[in-house]
Amino acid sequence: MKRAERTYRDFSVTARWKSFRVKVETSDLFIRADRDLSAQAEDAVRRARSAILTHIDRQNDFLTSYTPVERLEGCPPIIYMMYNASEGAGVGPMAAVAGAVAEFVGRELMDFSEEIIVENGGDIWMRITRPASVSIYPGGHRFNAVALKINPDRTPCGICTSSARIGLSFSFGKADAATIIAPDAALADAIATEVCNRVQNEESMEGAAEYGMRRGATGVVIIYRDRLAARGDMELTDPEGEQ
Repeated sequence: MKRAERTYRDFSVTARWKSFRVKVETSDLFIRADRDLSAQAEDAVRRARSAILTHIDRQNDFLTSYTPVERLEGCPPIIYMMYNASEGAGVGPMAAVAGAVAEFVGRELMDFSEEIIVENGGDIWMRITRPASVSIYPGGHRFNAVALKINPDRTPCGICTSSARIGLSFSFGKADAATIIAPDAALADAIATEVCNRVQNEESMEGAAEYGMRRGATGVVIIYRDRLAARGDMELTDPEGEQ
């Protein structure tokens, strides 16, 4: 599997947002907000990582399982977020980790900024007050990039992508990109994993998209070679439009 360099990140200065990066060990987040909140974001990332790593020491299956695991009591909220996403999508808890961290950090920053966008390895949590677009980069074939227009009344929400071709995450599927919009980012991340797993060829795209909608997605986009399947309430737009 190819490792994707994060060339999709745009640090250009805009009147709308301040863009900044926060790295803590293996976590590498790109954030847009009304102002630079690097210190607050780093603190939130460290707390999220600590909660997850502590829980893995307590329940090793939480790290290794490809299916939902038994819930333990007395866990931090981010762990229950991952349990819920795992059970909702039918995958292991760590399939939700990037989305869960993105949402945890985003919600921790809400008191400091009217708009927040947190991207963690291609998985996004956002709260916006004006429309924005989110680009999907499938990494080749016919579709170099497509984009989704996100309206503020649909946020906060998660927008997460799983790919069999790009990134470090393991996939059983063959989709170039399976992108999910859902009310929370952990759930979007977990559903994206399983939707991607279910795409083995062109004929399996429709069933995979329907699975995503049944599991709680509000929108699904699947790209496989030169084919695109979409379900739900969404608007495809120009990738070169407003970001």
